Amino acid sequence: MKLSRLSQFHENPVVIAWWCARLRRLLEWLTPTRRRLILAVLAVWVGFRRPLKDLAQASELPVPTDGLGGALVIVVLFAFLWFCYKAAASFAALPAAVRRHPILTLHLLYWGVLAILWNSSPAAGLWRSVLLGVGIIFPFLIWRCGYVLLAGQHGRIQGTTFLDHLLTLWPVYGGSNTPYGKGLAYLSRCEAKTPEELARSQLAGLKLLFLCLLWRLLQDLMEALLYGPGDWLTGRLGGRTVGVPRLRELVYEGGQAPLLMAWASIYCEMVWQVLEHAIAGHRIIGILRLFGFNVFRNTYKPLLAESIVEFWNRYYYYFKELLVNFFFMPTFAQLGGVLRKRPQLRLFLAVFAAAFVGNVYYHLLQYETRLVLGDVFGALYQLRCRMFYCLLLVLGIYLSMARAQRRGGQAAAGGPARRLLRIAGVWTFFSLIFIWNVRSGASFLARVDFFLGLFGLS
Repeated sequence: MKLSRLSQFHENPVVIAWWCARLRRLLEWLTPTRRRLILAVLAVWVGFRRPLKDLAQASELPVPTDGLGGALVIVVLFAFLWFCYKAAASFAALPAAVRRHPILTLHLLYWGVLAILWNSSPAAGLWRSVLLGVGIIFPFLIWRCGYVLLAGQHGRIQGTTFLDHLLTLWPVYGGSNTPYGKGLAYLSRCEAKTPEELARSQLAGLKLLFLCLLWRLLQDLMEALLYGPGDWLTGRLGGRTVGVPRLRELVYEGGQAPLLMAWASIYCEMVWQVLEHAIAGHRIIGILRLFGFNVFRNTYKPLLAESIVEFWNRYYYYFKELLVNFFFMPTFAQLGGVLRKRPQLRLFLAVFAAAFVGNVYYHLLQYETRLVLGDVFGALYQLRCRMFYCLLLVLGIYLSMARAQRRGGQAAAGGPARRLLRIAGVWTFFSLIFIWNVRSGASFLARVDFFLGLFGLS
C-alpha cells in the first residue's frame, strides 16, 4: 500500500497542494496561452534547425549546401505547413474528392514531388535541389500534417491559429516520424486549464522523467549482467556476465545457435525493446506534461499485458494510434456497407490495413533517401523481413481481438496461475515474431532457420 501511494505521488492531494504553494506564482503565470506560445516559438527554432541538420546529413545527395538553398527549403516547408493549416481551417470549401480523402490527397502530393524528382535531371538547377531537400525532410512532417487535416475534417480546427499547430508540427520535445501526443486537437483535450491541473500534470511529468532514468539504469544493468562483453558497470560488479548474445548477432547463426542462449536472447531482446520505447516515450511525454498537456504515456506496462492486442495498445501507443487513425478506422468505415453481414472479415481487413499495409508504408517512408532517388523497389526489398513480421502481427492481433469479442468484453477467467500463463504467452509471441524485426543484416532465410532451431526443427 505504501509503495502504491509513493508511485502515485502525482495524484496525492497533499503533494499537489505543496507543489502549488511552492510554485504558485509560476503556475499562475504559465497560462495555457503562454505555454502554447513558448512551445510555438521554440517550434519555429526547430523548424529552422532540423531541416538544416537533415540537409547536412544528406550531403552525399545534390541537396542545397549554401545558405540560400537551405533558406529556400525552410521557406517551402513552412509555406506548405501554412497551406495545410489553411486547408484544414477551410475544410468545407475544399473539393469533394479532397474532403472525402484528405490523407490520401496529402500522400499523393508527396508522391507527386517524388515523381517530379524522378523525371528531372540532377543538373536541373536550384529548384530541383530545393525540392530534393523538401522530399528528404517531409516524411517527418507528413503524419503531423495528417492530424491537422483530420482536425479540420472533424471540425476541431476552429479557434486555433497556425502558431498553435506549429508546436506539434515542429515539436521541440522531439520524437520520430510518429507524432507523440498526436495533433493539437488531442493535446487540447488533455490541457491543464487551472494552476492545480498544471501542478498535477507537472508532477506526472516528473514521474515519467524519473522512470526514464530508472529504465536507463535497468538497461545498464542488463548490459552489465546479461549481455557480453558487458559495459562500464560490468567491472564494478565483478567483471562477469551471463554472456547472452544480442539477437541481432545471434540470428546470423541460424539453426546453429545454442538453444538455451537463443531462447534467452529473444526474451531479453523483447524486454530491451520495451525499455527502449519506454525511455524515449517517457522523456517526450514527460516534457509535454511539464507544459500542461497531461496526455497518455507512450508505453504503459506492456509486460503485464494478458493478450496480444493489449500488449500492442500498451507497447508503442502513438504509433498504434497512427495506424488506427489513418488506416484501421478508414478501412473499417469504408467496408461497413460492403461487409455488413461479414463482421469478422471486415475486422480482419481493417487490422490488415493497419498492421500490415500501414505499418509497411510507414517504414517505407523512412527510406527517404532511396525514395527521392527513385529506388522504391530497393526500399521495399529492405523491408522484406519486416513484411513477414507485420503479417504475423496481423494474425496475432486479429485472433486476439476475435477472442476478446467472443468473451463479450469480459476479462479472461482464471486465477494468478492462469494470468501468468497468459502473460508468458504474450511474451513468447512478441519475442518470436521480433526475430524478423530486429535490425540485423541477417537474411530472411537465416532468421527462419533460427526460428526453426528454437524448436529443434532446423
